[in-house]
Amino acid sequence: MEETKKNDVQKKNWFAGLKSEFQKIVWLDKKSLGKQTVAVLVVSVILGAIIAVLDLGIQYGVDFLVNL
Repeated sequence: MEETKKNDVQKKNWFAGLKSEFQKIVWLDKKSLGKQTVAVLVVSVILGAIIAVLDLGIQYGVDFLVNL
C-alpha cells in the first residue's frame, strides 16, 4: 500500500517536472520555422544528389575493375 503511494507521488513529480520543462521551450515563429524547413530540405536534396553521384561513380569503377 505504502509503495503504491510512493509510486504515485513519483509519477506526479515526474509529470510536474516534465510540464515545467515543456514550459521552458522557446518555440520558433512561423517565418523562422519556414526558413529553417526550406534550408533542411535544400541541404537534404543536395546531399542526396552528392551521395547518388558518388554511388554511381563507385559502381562504375567496381564494374570496370570486375570486367578487366
